[in-house]
Amino acid sequence: MPNTPMKPGENKMGVLSEGKLLANMAVPIMISMLVQALYNIVDSIFVSRLSENALTAVSLAFPLQNLMIAVGVGTSVGMNALLSRALGAKEQEEADRTGNVGLFLALCSFVLFAAIGIPGSRLFFQLQTDVAEIVDYGAVYGMVCLGASLGLFCQITFERLLQSTGRTKLSMAMQLVGAIVNIILDPILIFGLFGFPRLEVMGAAVATVVGQCVAALVGLVLNLKYNPEIHVHLHQIRWHGPTVRGIFHIGFPSIVMQCIGSVMVFAVNGILVAFTTTAAAVFGAYFKLQSFIFMPVFGLNNGMVPIIAYNYGAKKPARVHKTVKLSVATAMAIMAVGTLAFELFPGQLLLLFDASPEMLSIGIPALRLIALSFIMAGHNIPAAAVCQAIGNPMHSLVVSVCRQLVVLLPVAWLLSRTGNLTLVWLAFPISEVVALVMSAVYLKKALHSADAVMAAGETA
Repeated sequence: MPNTPMKPGENKMGVLSEGKLLANMAVPIMISMLVQALYNIVDSIFVSRLSENALTAVSLAFPLQNLMIAVGVGTSVGMNALLSRALGAKEQEEADRTGNVGLFLALCSFVLFAAIGIPGSRLFFQLQTDVAEIVDYGAVYGMVCLGASLGLFCQITFERLLQSTGRTKLSMAMQLVGAIVNIILDPILIFGLFGFPRLEVMGAAVATVVGQCVAALVGLVLNLKYNPEIHVHLHQIRWHGPTVRGIFHIGFPSIVMQCIGSVMVFAVNGILVAFTTTAAAVFGAYFKLQSFIFMPVFGLNNGMVPIIAYNYGAKKPARVHKTVKLSVATAMAIMAVGTLAFELFPGQLLLLFDASPEMLSIGIPALRLIALSFIMAGHNIPAAAVCQAIGNPMHSLVVSVCRQLVVLLPVAWLLSRTGNLTLVWLAFPISEVVALVMSAVYLKKALHSADAVMAAGETA
């Protein structure tokens, strides 16, 4: 549809053509998340040069990092949807309150994870392996990442505040700055270059948290100077019960879904380590590599959610439906490219991590089998985000629980009982098939429910 001329003070999310708007919103976020994926891969590439045990330690730390990201992103998803809906309904006071309460919850999340992570990291790794070097590396890595996680939580929140008002280029800028700082510091701190001490795995963790803190500071400045639709005030960064409930009504299922991912990774690592610790290193390398495919889809989601939430609040069903269709089609196309890369070049991808012959023999079939699930995930990921954006978050939660706990883990365990490690990887495409069927049904129900609400609003 052609663009509707924008009136003074009008938000572009209600008037620009859906395709142009989605590109305008999502592409900068996708670029910034690709950079995030790149520095995650670079981080592991440098660590792998220390030893395979160092790479395994960082791989086993993934559930801890994912828990933090789950809480930070899930809370921000709720804040973002609530805030965009308030802006769409022209409720400025509610929008401001939501943004400030979101910042308060980010500070609370940091305190919680620092209190748990500093004393508990070593025990976490001891539960997974008895290899002393892996435990030592992992404990230090976990303590630094969790104990200094303030930058992570603030970075995520400031990023979502910019995205919720359509300022995705500014969001991209803050992400790029943090990523570049991380990439520069990684080799310097890991290997002790330019007179810095050689910190090895701890250096990777320090580089990560410094990059996050720098990005958070940039995000704060950008919101204060260039985001006039949201007003951040120190005295409003506090608890407000109704707003907290509203944020978690939408965001809690997202938190649970990503926490389920941590449980899944922890359990799968347990299954793999029973074969060999190299299998866990392969799994860790896979997650770093697949992030380069999945991150653009999550970026697409982050651009899609405020568009859908805004137009849902503004009672514009045609724009909601068009945005959903474009997002799902784009996500599946991205995943198709990822599938080709994993099927055609698995060995070359693993060699980025200085893969040993044993790691290659395990990893090549693993990447090819897991990649069979990618295109289906290209439908399932945006479908879940749509359910959250329009107020049906339990749908996406049910799908995630079935996909990662009810289906994947039992299937992986049963296949492991054959004694054939290669068969374990089949659990991923099997679980994604189940998720595809469920997410298609729930997406249809969510859109039907949203249509009824928007129709009632239009006739009221």
